[in-house]
Amino acid sequence: MRADQAGIGQSATLEAANELVGALMTEAARTDPYPVYEQLHRLGAALPLNENFAVAHGYAEVNGALRNPALGKWDARSDPNYALLAEHASLTVLNESILDLNPPDHGRVRRLLSAVFTPRRTSGLAPAIEVTVDALLDAMAEAGRGRDPVDFMDAFAFRLPVSVICELLGVPEADRYRFRALGHDMAIALELVTDLDVLGPADAATLEIRDYFADLVAKRRAEPRDDLISALVHEADGEDGRLTENELLGNLALLLLAGFETTTNLLGNGLAVLFDRPELTDGLRARKVPVSDFVEEVLRWDSPVQLTSRVALTGGVEVGGVPVPQGAQIMLLLGAANHDPSRFADPRVFDVNRPDNQPLSFGAGAHYCLGAALARLEAATAFPRLLERFPELAPAEGVERIRADRLVLRGYRTLPVTVGSSGPP
Repeated sequence: MRADQAGIGQSATLEAANELVGALMTEAARTDPYPVYEQLHRLGAALPLNENFAVAHGYAEVNGALRNPALGKWDARSDPNYALLAEHASLTVLNESILDLNPPDHGRVRRLLSAVFTPRRTSGLAPAIEVTVDALLDAMAEAGRGRDPVDFMDAFAFRLPVSVICELLGVPEADRYRFRALGHDMAIALELVTDLDVLGPADAATLEIRDYFADLVAKRRAEPRDDLISALVHEADGEDGRLTENELLGNLALLLLAGFETTTNLLGNGLAVLFDRPELTDGLRARKVPVSDFVEEVLRWDSPVQLTSRVALTGGVEVGGVPVPQGAQIMLLLGAANHDPSRFADPRVFDVNRPDNQPLSFGAGAHYCLGAALARLEAATAFPRLLERFPELAPAEGVERIRADRLVLRGYRTLPVTVGSSGPP
């Protein structure tokens, strides 16, 4: 190939890559991004979009980028337009959390939070999760008497994880339900935002959540309890000042949001999979299909988190052969990596028997999701008990299931079901 022909080919690839990434912003892709991912895979595993932006969607490339210490998180405080960004609480509050912190602050704060999400403490929550699941199933049975439709997302998928994370944090039970609408609005800030004006609802929700935790922090300072808020207050008030007040409130807001949004979507996406595959439902109900394998394939097949991004902290960074200059950003498409045909055979097929199934849905490396094991435990507890309790569980007829109009956090707003006659509680 002549040099001029190679240049034409590169130009066409660049144009096609930009068109496909632009397509991800459309309503069609937010409903179903996987056809776009397929087209991106045909172009390569990582692609430049312009001199300051790139995208990676191959499994090995995304995995490597997530683990590369030379790639960190975007810090709004170092942005030339910070004065404008600082007007939006949804950006500045989360910017104080481990979601956006880079070393050394990230390691300092993450170590404090990791003390709560240990494997031992997570597994120790199993009995309490079982009790919560059964109580929610009781409520679903009551609400669904006479085959009345029940919204699974509202009645179960949200209430289970929010109950668990709020119990860990120390949020009173009477306050928990308010966070569904607030969390939904706050999560706008996690989407691909090109117009800051859309952050109005996210800013309002973030301020309400921040103020709520500021009040709760004050109460725990006066009367400490055996909960995460009290433990973090103790760290913030220690002589070494290992946690600033802004970091305390930012991380409490993040833990609340991350503690239920991902698991809520995992539960809803998983149930939708089962409704489309009766034989799989029967296998799970009969305990012939390992629920852990099912949960892992749900995470791969329809990831609750579809993408994240990184910034090059140094020069000389490459991802899949694509240069990422210092200060440039790279979009990491987790959902596409989970559908990379070079890593997963027939990626559009839902297969609970996949060997070495390790999706990137919870990330990897330094920012690997702290609550990943807890989310898996909640889902692995919920699905068998749900199917055993409701042998006639089915989609509600004549009532549409509605996808959330989001790309980054992929799930359902509503998933109406009928529970039929229930088995023993």
